[in-house]
Amino acid sequence: MKVEQIYTGCLAHAAYYIESKGEAAIFDPLREVQPYLNRAQKDEAQIKYVFETHFHADFVSGHLDLQKKTGAKIIFGPGAKPNYDAITAEDEQIFKLGDYQIKVIHTPGHTMESTTYLLIDETGKE
Repeated sequence: MKVEQIYTGCLAHAAYYIESKGEAAIFDPLREVQPYLNRAQKDEAQIKYVFETHFHADFVSGHLDLQKKTGAKIIFGPGAKPNYDAITAEDEQIFKLGDYQIKVIHTPGHTMESTTYLLIDETGKE
């Protein structure tokens, strides 16, 4: 499994790339999606999910472009009401990524749909 932070200093923004068994997920992607596509291609991985921690008013997300280019499912936390094809997850819902699981933890505050994602390895370790 690989976990990599992709940091953009001028925006003080961190996106994350996770890969396991040829399946990848991107968390909070920036609008320019080519770096994520390149990263997945390097691992010969398919981007399966795009997880958003909340709706972003401070930058334009690349989630729709990643969905269009890869067929990935966009995931938002509970209470989100996107007006495009996306999954509004339930609190504690689990998404499988290769040998790993990603658990949704609803953490409203910054925005009402704000969500934390917990990575669980193949042995069940959080």
